[in-house]
Amino acid sequence: MTGGIGSGKTAVSDRLKALGAEVVDTDVIARELTGAGGAAMASIEKAFGPDAVARDGSLDRAQMRARAFADPNAKRELEAILHPMIRQRAYQLVREATAPYVVLVVPLLLEAAGYRDIADRILVVDCPEELQIERTMKRSGLGRDEVKRILAAQTSRAARLAAASDVIVNDSGLDRLMCGVDELHARFLTLARAKSMRATP
Repeated sequence: MTGGIGSGKTAVSDRLKALGAEVVDTDVIARELTGAGGAAMASIEKAFGPDAVARDGSLDRAQMRARAFADPNAKRELEAILHPMIRQRAYQLVREATAPYVVLVVPLLLEAAGYRDIADRILVVDCPEELQIERTMKRSGLGRDEVKRILAAQTSRAARLAAASDVIVNDSGLDRLMCGVDELHARFLTLARAKSMRATP
């Protein structure tokens, strides 16, 4: 599952999890790796110095975000540290899952290599760009210009939709979104059962 910032990926994945899917979220994995004592923090401090580390030992996200936007090399260096670790952990969790199907949440699925080879389908959570901006500003406290810079750095909405196997539109309130998610869950269960039957000798 993928979607631009502020599109509603968390609401969709939370509902699918409540319905019985296994959710593996690469953003959650990234936060674990960059939390206090996280497995990535020693490498990050070595690469970027103590300024990249907050007082509690976690990644100073605001400082690192500003540095990454100002210096593309810093962004690439941070990704070179984090992405292989995130991918390794995500693959492990997918392999260990026992639910009928797994939702692998990768916000930058189309930008990052190495996930589509284990995905049967690509679910895109979609909404108009202006809604993305409003939701992100409200949720994160970021200014409009900063949110627009984040959007500009992500794959375009059109490119995500072109790559999608399934699309859920999140532009009409939570009740309608949940109805759409419930329908998706039913479809995914049917697909998972069919795949399981094909795999059974």
